[in-house]
Amino acid sequence: MREITAADITAAVKMMCIEANLTLAPDMVRALGSARDSEKSSLGKKILGQLQENLKLAGEEQIPICQDTGMAVFFVRLGQKVHVEGGLTEAINEGVRQGYTEGYLRKSVVGDPLRRINTKDNTPAIIHYDVVPGEELTITIAPKGFGSENMSKQYMLKPADGVEGVRNAVLKTVSEAGPNACPPFVIGVGIGGDFELSAILAKKALTRSVEVRSSLPHIRQLEAELLTAINHLGIGPAGLGGRNTALAVNIETYATHIAGLPVAVNMCCHVNRHVTASL
Repeated sequence: MREITAADITAAVKMMCIEANLTLAPDMVRALGSARDSEKSSLGKKILGQLQENLKLAGEEQIPICQDTGMAVFFVRLGQKVHVEGGLTEAINEGVRQGYTEGYLRKSVVGDPLRRINTKDNTPAIIHYDVVPGEELTITIAPKGFGSENMSKQYMLKPADGVEGVRNAVLKTVSEAGPNACPPFVIGVGIGGDFELSAILAKKALTRSVEVRSSLPHIRQLEAELLTAINHLGIGPAGLGGRNTALAVNIETYATHIAGLPVAVNMCCHVNRHVTASL
């Protein structure tokens, strides 16, 4: 049995919170560069250039790449041969508390959804656990801002709706989001499972590199078709027109019931933040 202390987990999570909010992942940086190179709209190209300048300044000044430093979402893969000395959930939340406080990141979490009192340390985090073989603990943080989160949608389609129903659901969601979700987007899509799992799949899809396509041929084809269709909507960078409405469409799937076809579409702006650490 491998021992990992809660203190080590807290320290790692603290640094991940700060890194994820101050530095955009390399795949996203490259995607923005490619979008700027390919953009035909002069205004769209200018906006993409401004986004790149924002990233540069954030790095130089060590300030957040977006003022909305998000709600801290975690995907945790816990090896069966790992024993955590202390509570794992408590250790992660303490890391969030320290990271958002000491990193001077905006605290955006309210403890009760109706009474709306800020917790003042961005806790509690949202944590998804997956118990796996082995003796490694892998933690992925994906801080999620709510400008794009609020434009996400869930659909309970009929099996007969098929792939065309999925296409229509994604395009409807993107069209309705328009400029409100801060394009260019990365779009996470979850297909299958049940009501709640499809939404988790969509969120998890956003943590996959935009340079990695699905290993399933029919899903890989659907990702490509959707990206092309979305970039023909004309929404463009900042919603002011252009060909780069989305940088990627990432789809994750799971088995589902014979009577259903759940589909979740999780919108994300170009600040698609995710950092992974293995302990």
